[in-house]
Amino acid sequence: MTDTVFVLNGPNLNLLGVREPEIYGAETLDDIASRLEDRARPLGIEIEMRQSNHEGHLVDWLHEAQADGAKAVIVNAGALTHTSLALYDAIRSIKTPVIEVHISNPAAREAYRHKSYVGMAALGSIAGFGAFGYELALDAAAKL
Repeated sequence: MTDTVFVLNGPNLNLLGVREPEIYGAETLDDIASRLEDRARPLGIEIEMRQSNHEGHLVDWLHEAQADGAKAVIVNAGALTHTSLALYDAIRSIKTPVIEVHISNPAAREAYRHKSYVGMAALGSIAGFGAFGYELALDAAAKL
């Protein structure tokens, strides 16, 4: 039996590789997805990778992850991390473990990035390790 891990990405993450590469690196979301697939296979995990610039899609996908019996959710909510009570409520409303990921380290950036509604509801957070943070989150999810 294969476990599924949803990997949800929020606003502007479709622009990885071109948007502020000095902060977010040169890898694209497709590059990250490919590496995650390679890492997931030997762990017996299937990746369900999604991205949306719309908050409601992320909320719906969190609900879907629970309804589908996903092992875990990895979420990089982008700027919604710092503003979305809807994501906070959605994460708190499901039993599926949620792991927050950030490519940069929000605590080392602008003050408005220091508060994470997603992090307050998530099981744990990984930040500041670049795109490699997704792989660290997958390893954590595999051990749940």
